[in-house]
Amino acid sequence: MTSHFPIAIIGGGLGGLTLARVLHVNGINAAVFEAEPSAEARTQGGMLDIHEDSGQIAVRAAGLYDEFRELIHAGGQAIRIVDSQGVVHFSEQDDGSGGRPEVDRGQLRDLLLRSLPDSTVQWGRKVTGVRALGDGRHEVAFVDGAVITTDLLVGADGAWSRVRPLLSPAVPEYTGISFVETDLLDAGTRHPACAAMVGEGFFISVGDHKGFLAHRESDGSLHTYTALKVDENWLDGIDFADPAAAKQVVLAQFEGWHGTLRALVADADGAIVPRRIHALPVGHRWDRVPGVTLLGDAAHLMSPFAGEGANLAMLDGAELGLAIVNHPADKALDVYEQELFPRSETSAAASAASLSMMFGDDGLCGLLDQFGADTL
Repeated sequence: MTSHFPIAIIGGGLGGLTLARVLHVNGINAAVFEAEPSAEARTQGGMLDIHEDSGQIAVRAAGLYDEFRELIHAGGQAIRIVDSQGVVHFSEQDDGSGGRPEVDRGQLRDLLLRSLPDSTVQWGRKVTGVRALGDGRHEVAFVDGAVITTDLLVGADGAWSRVRPLLSPAVPEYTGISFVETDLLDAGTRHPACAAMVGEGFFISVGDHKGFLAHRESDGSLHTYTALKVDENWLDGIDFADPAAAKQVVLAQFEGWHGTLRALVADADGAIVPRRIHALPVGHRWDRVPGVTLLGDAAHLMSPFAGEGANLAMLDGAELGLAIVNHPADKALDVYEQELFPRSETSAAASAASLSMMFGDDGLCGLLDQFGADTL
Protein backbone atom coordinates (compact mmCIF):
# COMPACT_ATOMS: atom_id res chain seq x y z
CA MET A 1 0.00 0.00 0.00
CA THR A 2 1.31 3.44 -0.95
CA SER A 3 0.93 6.29 1.55
CA HIS A 4 0.83 9.94 0.56
CA PHE A 5 2.57 12.76 2.44
CA PRO A 6 2.21 16.39 1.28
CA ILE A 7 5.78 17.16 2.41
CA ALA A 8 8.39 14.39 2.72
CA ILE A 9 11.84 15.19 4.12
CA ILE A 10 14.46 12.52 3.45
CA GLY A 11 17.05 12.64 6.23
CA GLY A 12 16.77 13.37 9.94
CA GLY A 13 19.94 15.37 10.46
CA LEU A 14 20.09 18.95 11.69
CA GLY A 15 18.88 20.46 8.42
CA GLY A 16 15.93 18.18 7.90
CA LEU A 17 14.82 18.47 11.51
CA THR A 18 15.11 22.27 11.44
CA LEU A 19 12.86 22.34 8.37
CA ALA A 20 10.31 20.09 10.07
CA ARG A 21 10.38 22.24 13.22
CA VAL A 22 9.94 25.56 11.39
CA LEU A 23 6.99 24.09 9.49
CA HIS A 24 5.54 22.67 12.72
CA VAL A 25 5.60 25.99 14.60
CA ASN A 26 3.81 27.54 11.62
CA GLY A 27 1.07 24.92 11.61
CA ILE A 28 2.30 22.81 8.69
CA ASN A 29 2.87 19.07 9.01
CA ALA A 30 5.81 17.30 7.40
CA ALA A 31 7.14 13.75 7.62
CA VAL A 32 10.84 13.00 8.12
CA PHE A 33 12.19 9.67 6.87
CA GLU A 34 15.49 8.65 8.47
CA ALA A 35 17.60 5.60 7.55
CA GLU A 36 18.95 5.07 11.08
CA PRO A 37 16.86 2.68 13.18
CA SER A 38 16.56 5.06 16.13
CA ALA A 39 17.82 8.31 17.58
CA GLU A 40 20.29 6.33 19.67
CA ALA A 41 21.68 4.24 16.79
CA ARG A 42 25.04 6.05 16.73
CA THR A 43 26.85 8.99 18.22
CA GLN A 44 26.34 12.24 16.34
CA GLY A 45 29.88 13.62 16.25
CA GLY A 46 31.64 16.31 18.23
CA MET A 47 31.24 19.99 18.95
CA LEU A 48 29.75 22.58 16.60
CA ASP A 49 30.20 26.33 16.68
CA ILE A 50 26.80 27.81 15.85
CA HIS A 51 27.18 31.13 14.06
CA GLU A 52 25.17 34.29 14.67
CA ASP A 53 24.55 34.86 10.97
CA SER A 54 23.39 31.35 10.07
CA GLY A 55 22.83 28.60 12.65
CA GLN A 56 21.50 30.94 15.32
CA ILE A 57 19.08 32.51 12.83
CA ALA A 58 17.75 29.02 12.20
CA VAL A 59 17.44 28.28 15.92
CA ARG A 60 15.43 31.47 16.40
CA ALA A 61 13.17 30.64 13.45
CA ALA A 62 12.56 27.27 15.09
CA GLY A 63 11.53 28.96 18.35
CA LEU A 64 14.24 27.18 20.31
CA TYR A 65 16.75 29.91 21.13
CA ASP A 66 16.34 29.84 24.91
CA GLU A 67 16.69 26.04 24.99
CA PHE A 68 19.70 26.30 22.67
CA ARG A 69 21.44 28.70 25.06
CA GLU A 70 21.25 26.05 27.77
CA LEU A 71 23.34 23.69 25.60
CA ILE A 72 26.29 26.07 25.16
CA HIS A 73 29.64 24.72 26.36
CA ALA A 74 31.06 27.52 28.51
CA GLY A 75 34.61 28.34 27.39
CA GLY A 76 34.22 26.38 24.17
CA GLN A 77 34.71 29.42 21.96
CA ALA A 78 38.39 29.52 22.93
CA ILE A 79 40.95 28.73 20.24
CA ARG A 80 44.62 27.80 20.32
CA ILE A 81 47.11 27.33 17.45
CA VAL A 82 50.46 25.61 17.97
CA ASP A 83 53.30 24.40 15.75
CA SER A 84 54.57 20.84 15.35
CA GLN A 85 56.72 21.23 18.50
CA GLY A 86 53.81 22.34 20.65
CA VAL A 87 54.80 26.02 20.76
CA VAL A 88 51.72 28.21 21.12
CA HIS A 89 51.54 30.93 18.45
CA PHE A 90 47.96 32.08 19.00
CA SER A 91 45.61 31.72 21.94
CA GLU A 92 42.26 33.39 22.52
CA GLN A 93 39.88 32.74 25.37
CA ASP A 94 36.12 32.53 25.07
CA ASP A 95 34.97 36.11 25.55
CA GLY A 96 31.41 35.04 26.29
CA SER A 97 30.03 37.11 23.42
CA GLY A 98 28.10 34.16 22.01
CA GLY A 99 29.00 34.93 18.41
CA ARG A 100 30.09 31.35 17.69
CA PRO A 101 29.22 29.34 20.82
CA GLU A 102 30.08 25.64 20.93
CA VAL A 103 27.40 23.01 21.44
CA ASP A 104 27.38 19.24 21.26
CA ARG A 105 25.95 18.08 17.92
CA GLY A 106 24.08 15.21 19.55
CA GLN A 107 22.48 17.47 22.15
CA LEU A 108 21.40 19.92 19.43
CA ARG A 109 19.84 17.12 17.40
CA ASP A 110 18.05 15.83 20.51
CA LEU A 111 16.66 19.32 21.14
CA LEU A 112 15.20 19.41 17.64
CA LEU A 113 13.79 15.89 17.96
CA ARG A 114 12.11 16.69 21.28
CA SER A 115 10.51 19.77 19.75
CA LEU A 116 8.60 17.71 17.17
CA PRO A 117 5.52 15.51 17.56
CA ASP A 118 6.54 11.89 18.09
CA SER A 119 5.01 10.83 14.78
CA THR A 120 7.09 13.27 12.70
CA VAL A 121 10.21 11.10 12.29
CA GLN A 122 9.90 7.63 10.81
CA TRP A 123 13.01 5.62 11.72
CA GLY A 124 14.61 2.77 9.78
CA ARG A 125 13.45 4.18 6.44
CA LYS A 126 16.43 3.75 4.13
CA VAL A 127 15.67 4.96 0.61
CA THR A 128 16.24 2.55 -2.27
CA GLY A 129 14.82 4.65 -5.09
CA VAL A 130 13.05 7.85 -6.04
CA ARG A 131 11.22 8.76 -9.24
CA ALA A 132 9.16 11.57 -10.67
CA LEU A 133 5.45 10.92 -11.25
CA GLY A 134 4.71 14.13 -13.12
CA ASP A 135 3.03 17.38 -12.08
CA GLY A 136 5.64 17.89 -9.33
CA ARG A 137 4.76 14.68 -7.48
CA HIS A 138 7.37 12.05 -6.58
CA GLU A 139 7.53 8.49 -5.35
CA VAL A 140 9.99 7.20 -2.77
CA ALA A 141 10.70 3.51 -2.14
CA PHE A 142 12.34 2.17 1.03
CA VAL A 143 14.36 -0.91 1.84
CA ASP A 144 11.54 -2.28 4.01
CA GLY A 145 9.26 -2.38 0.96
CA ALA A 146 7.23 0.68 1.87
CA VAL A 147 6.42 3.21 -0.85
CA ILE A 148 5.22 6.79 -0.43
CA THR A 149 4.21 9.61 -2.72
CA THR A 150 4.64 13.29 -1.99
CA ASP A 151 3.83 16.73 -3.37
CA LEU A 152 7.13 18.18 -2.10
CA LEU A 153 10.24 16.01 -1.77
CA VAL A 154 13.19 17.48 0.16
CA GLY A 155 16.56 15.78 0.00
CA ALA A 156 18.19 16.38 3.37
CA ASP A 157 20.03 13.08 3.09
CA GLY A 158 23.65 14.15 3.12
CA ALA A 159 26.71 13.66 0.96
CA TRP A 160 25.49 10.59 -0.92
CA SER A 161 21.93 11.81 -1.37
CA ARG A 162 19.49 9.53 -3.17
CA VAL A 163 17.37 12.57 -4.03
CA ARG A 164 20.12 14.64 -5.68
CA PRO A 165 20.09 12.73 -9.02
CA LEU A 166 16.57 14.04 -9.65
CA LEU A 167 18.14 17.49 -9.91
CA SER A 168 21.84 17.18 -10.67
CA PRO A 169 24.41 14.66 -11.99
CA ALA A 170 27.05 16.01 -9.59
CA VAL A 171 28.73 13.60 -7.18
CA PRO A 172 31.11 14.40 -4.30
CA GLU A 173 34.82 14.22 -5.09
CA TYR A 174 37.70 13.44 -2.74
CA THR A 175 39.40 16.63 -1.56
CA GLY A 176 42.82 15.08 -0.95
CA ILE A 177 42.42 15.15 2.84
CA SER A 178 41.59 12.20 5.09
CA PHE A 179 40.78 12.25 8.79
CA VAL A 180 41.46 9.72 11.51
CA GLU A 181 39.20 10.46 14.49
CA THR A 182 40.16 9.58 18.06
CA ASP A 183 39.03 10.36 21.61
CA LEU A 184 40.73 10.85 24.95
CA LEU A 185 38.15 10.26 27.67
CA ASP A 186 38.11 12.14 30.99
CA ALA A 187 41.07 14.07 29.63
CA GLY A 188 41.69 16.34 32.60
CA THR A 189 42.31 13.36 34.87
CA ARG A 190 43.52 10.61 32.56
CA HIS A 191 45.39 12.68 29.93
CA PRO A 192 46.37 15.93 31.68
CA ALA A 193 49.22 16.87 29.34
CA CYS A 194 46.99 16.65 26.29
CA ALA A 195 44.19 18.49 28.10
CA ALA A 196 46.55 21.31 29.04
CA MET A 197 47.86 21.64 25.48
CA VAL A 198 44.43 21.65 23.82
CA GLY A 199 42.84 24.08 26.28
CA GLU A 200 39.12 24.68 26.74
CA GLY A 201 37.93 24.99 23.15
CA PHE A 202 39.21 24.40 19.62
CA PHE A 203 42.83 23.49 18.94
CA ILE A 204 44.83 23.39 15.69
CA SER A 205 48.35 22.25 14.91
CA VAL A 206 49.31 22.10 11.23
CA GLY A 207 52.48 21.76 9.23
CA ASP A 208 54.00 19.79 6.36
CA HIS A 209 50.60 19.07 4.76
CA LYS A 210 49.06 17.49 7.88
CA GLY A 211 48.01 18.24 11.41
CA PHE A 212 45.77 17.79 14.42
CA LEU A 213 42.43 19.49 15.00
CA ALA A 214 40.90 18.90 18.42
CA HIS A 215 37.91 19.98 20.51
CA ARG A 216 37.38 19.93 24.25
CA GLU A 217 33.97 18.26 24.48
CA SER A 218 31.26 19.19 26.95
CA ASP A 219 31.80 15.87 28.80
CA GLY A 220 35.50 16.65 29.40
CA SER A 221 36.85 14.41 26.65
CA LEU A 222 39.08 15.48 23.78
CA HIS A 223 37.94 14.64 20.25
CA THR A 224 40.74 14.79 17.69
CA TYR A 225 40.71 14.84 13.91
CA THR A 226 44.15 13.84 12.66
CA ALA A 227 44.29 15.26 9.13
CA LEU A 228 46.55 13.93 6.37
CA LYS A 229 47.04 14.94 2.76
CA VAL A 230 47.09 11.45 1.25
CA ASP A 231 45.81 9.48 -1.73
CA GLU A 232 42.16 8.50 -1.63
CA ASN A 233 42.98 4.83 -1.06
CA TRP A 234 45.55 5.40 1.72
CA LEU A 235 43.11 4.55 4.49
CA ASP A 236 42.35 1.20 2.85
CA GLY A 237 45.81 -0.03 3.81
CA ILE A 238 45.15 0.38 7.55
CA ASP A 239 43.49 -2.27 9.72
CA PHE A 240 41.26 -0.12 11.92
CA ALA A 241 39.97 -3.25 13.65
CA ASP A 242 43.42 -3.36 15.30
CA PRO A 243 43.68 0.03 17.08
CA ALA A 244 47.29 -0.44 18.17
CA ALA A 245 48.43 -1.21 14.64
CA ALA A 246 46.35 1.62 13.18
CA LYS A 247 47.88 4.08 15.63
CA GLN A 248 51.38 3.10 14.56
CA VAL A 249 50.61 3.67 10.87
CA VAL A 250 49.12 7.10 11.56
CA LEU A 251 51.90 8.13 13.95
CA ALA A 252 54.54 7.19 11.37
CA GLN A 253 53.33 10.28 9.49
CA PHE A 254 54.24 12.46 12.49
CA GLU A 255 57.83 11.52 13.20
CA GLY A 256 59.55 14.42 14.95
CA TRP A 257 56.34 16.05 16.17
CA HIS A 258 55.98 16.90 19.87
CA GLY A 259 55.17 13.93 22.09
CA THR A 260 52.02 15.48 23.51
CA LEU A 261 50.64 16.03 20.03
CA ARG A 262 51.42 12.44 19.12
CA ALA A 263 49.70 11.33 22.32
CA LEU A 264 46.39 12.59 20.93
CA VAL A 265 46.56 9.44 18.81
CA ALA A 266 48.94 7.20 20.75
CA ASP A 267 46.91 7.30 23.97
CA ALA A 268 43.46 7.35 22.35
CA ASP A 269 40.63 5.44 24.00
CA GLY A 270 38.27 3.22 22.05
CA ALA A 271 37.75 2.98 18.31
CA ILE A 272 39.75 4.82 15.67
CA VAL A 273 37.49 6.10 12.90
CA PRO A 274 38.71 6.79 9.34
CA ARG A 275 36.99 9.45 7.25
CA ARG A 276 37.69 10.70 3.75
CA ILE A 277 36.76 14.33 3.14
CA HIS A 278 34.65 14.85 0.03
CA ALA A 279 33.07 17.93 -1.51
CA LEU A 280 30.68 18.86 -4.28
CA PRO A 281 31.94 21.34 -6.89
CA VAL A 282 32.04 24.93 -5.65
CA GLY A 283 28.99 26.68 -7.06
CA HIS A 284 26.91 23.50 -7.39
CA ARG A 285 23.40 24.37 -8.49
CA TRP A 286 20.57 22.98 -10.60
CA ASP A 287 17.69 24.12 -12.76
CA ARG A 288 14.32 24.39 -11.02
CA VAL A 289 12.45 21.08 -10.95
CA PRO A 290 8.84 21.18 -9.68
CA GLY A 291 8.20 19.46 -6.38
CA VAL A 292 11.76 18.67 -5.29
CA THR A 293 14.75 20.44 -3.75
CA LEU A 294 17.82 19.84 -1.58
CA LEU A 295 19.34 21.24 1.60
CA GLY A 296 22.53 20.82 3.62
CA ASP A 297 25.24 18.46 2.40
CA ALA A 298 22.92 17.07 -0.26
CA ALA A 299 22.94 20.54 -1.84
CA HIS A 300 26.43 21.87 -1.08
CA LEU A 301 28.74 19.33 0.55
CA MET A 302 32.01 21.05 1.45
CA SER A 303 35.06 20.33 3.56
CA PRO A 304 34.80 21.33 7.25
CA PHE A 305 37.56 23.93 7.12
CA ALA A 306 35.27 26.94 7.12
CA GLY A 307 33.04 25.57 9.89
CA GLU A 308 29.91 26.19 7.84
CA GLY A 309 28.38 22.78 7.06
CA ALA A 310 26.00 22.32 10.00
CA ASN A 311 25.23 26.03 10.16
CA LEU A 312 24.24 26.17 6.51
CA ALA A 313 22.17 22.99 6.77
CA MET A 314 20.13 24.51 9.59
CA LEU A 315 19.81 27.85 7.80
CA ASP A 316 18.72 26.02 4.64
CA GLY A 317 16.04 24.20 6.63
CA ALA A 318 14.78 27.39 8.24
CA GLU A 319 14.79 29.38 4.99
CA LEU A 320 13.00 26.63 3.07
CA GLY A 321 10.44 26.31 5.83
CA LEU A 322 9.73 30.04 5.85
CA ALA A 323 9.50 30.10 2.06
CA ILE A 324 6.88 27.35 2.19
CA VAL A 325 4.97 29.24 4.91
CA ASN A 326 5.03 32.59 3.13
CA HIS A 327 4.65 31.73 -0.56
CA PRO A 328 2.46 29.59 -2.80
CA ALA A 329 3.87 26.13 -3.51
CA ASP A 330 4.96 26.96 -7.05
CA LYS A 331 6.88 30.04 -5.81
CA ALA A 332 8.41 28.79 -2.54
CA LEU A 333 11.20 26.73 -4.10
CA ASP A 334 12.20 29.59 -6.41
CA VAL A 335 12.48 31.95 -3.44
CA TYR A 336 14.49 29.42 -1.43
CA GLU A 337 16.92 28.42 -4.18
CA GLN A 338 17.61 32.01 -5.25
CA GLU A 339 19.13 32.56 -1.80
CA LEU A 340 20.58 29.06 -1.37
CA PHE A 341 22.87 29.05 -4.38
CA PRO A 342 24.90 32.24 -3.81
CA ARG A 343 25.35 31.77 -0.05
CA SER A 344 26.43 28.14 -0.39
CA GLU A 345 28.86 29.04 -3.20
CA THR A 346 30.49 31.69 -1.00
CA SER A 347 30.93 29.26 1.88
CA ALA A 348 32.13 26.40 -0.32
CA ALA A 349 34.74 28.65 -1.91
CA ALA A 350 35.94 29.76 1.54
CA SER A 351 36.12 26.15 2.70
CA ALA A 352 38.12 25.06 -0.35
CA ALA A 353 40.50 28.00 0.07
CA SER A 354 40.99 27.23 3.75
CA LEU A 355 41.78 23.59 2.97
CA SER A 356 44.40 24.61 0.41
CA MET A 357 45.94 27.10 2.82
CA MET A 358 46.03 24.87 5.91
CA PHE A 359 47.54 21.89 4.14
CA GLY A 360 49.79 23.79 1.76
CA ASP A 361 53.50 24.47 2.06
CA ASP A 362 53.04 27.28 4.62
CA GLY A 363 49.91 26.12 6.41
CA LEU A 364 50.79 27.41 9.85
CA CYS A 365 51.79 30.86 8.60
CA GLY A 366 48.62 31.11 6.54
CA LEU A 367 46.48 30.08 9.48
CA LEU A 368 48.13 32.58 11.82
CA ASP A 369 47.69 35.33 9.27
CA GLN A 370 44.00 34.44 8.97
CA PHE A 371 43.57 34.96 12.71
CA GLY A 372 45.54 38.19 12.69
CA ALA A 373 48.39 36.69 14.72
CA ASP A 374 52.08 37.38 14.33
CA THR A 375 53.40 35.08 11.64
CA LEU A 376 56.53 33.00 11.97
